[in-house]
Amino acid sequence: MLATAIFSVFRKLSEPLGIFGGTFDPVHYGHLRLAEESIERLALGGIRWIPAGNPPHRDTPQVTAAQRLAMVLRSTADNPRFSVDASEVETAAPSYTVHTLERLRRELGNEQPLVLLVGADAFAGLAGWHRWRDIFALAHVAVSHRPGFPIDVAALPDALGEVFSSRHLAQVADLKAAPAGGIVTFAMTQLAISATQIRGLLAKAQSARYLLPDTVLDYISSHSLYRNS
Repeated sequence: MLATAIFSVFRKLSEPLGIFGGTFDPVHYGHLRLAEESIERLALGGIRWIPAGNPPHRDTPQVTAAQRLAMVLRSTADNPRFSVDASEVETAAPSYTVHTLERLRRELGNEQPLVLLVGADAFAGLAGWHRWRDIFALAHVAVSHRPGFPIDVAALPDALGEVFSSRHLAQVADLKAAPAGGIVTFAMTQLAISATQIRGLLAKAQSARYLLPDTVLDYISSHSLYRNS
């Protein structure tokens, strides 16, 4: 299987393993900086990137899942703490987070601490995710936010606010104490970069240099991606 061939097989880690899923349409420096800082801030043993094959909560991406996977592989290749999992790309089934985590539990066992990385905006909508409450039986959740703008519990939907209050961990070190179930927050460097912005620039044949790695830009150019028809 392709997935087995292209991601590093993690040994059982004492450090938590970060799980970073997304459409990555395309992957950019904002994604890479989040992954890098989460390793340092959360004392993670590594990050497993999981590009969504069939994202159920957004329009169909303009480029194929295989092309998005190829861009993630190119952008992460020089970091030994990053690995890429192609399993979601290889299946036609919708890429629901809870299903991904269940698959990882079957692969890694029940003792490995897993930490699902999400941004503050995505976390605010967590109560609308498929089987969202089951996520906490499978992984911790780490929520990144802008410096100086911590998570406002009062602004969360009632059910999610209650879960946040009951599961919030005061210390990052607590992520190692259990394989799943906690919520941590951390401030990350804000880069004003979005995939939507990049796609817009490329559609107009404008420069997107320094917003994403040159290896990804070269791939986009060689395959004529994100151009207006």
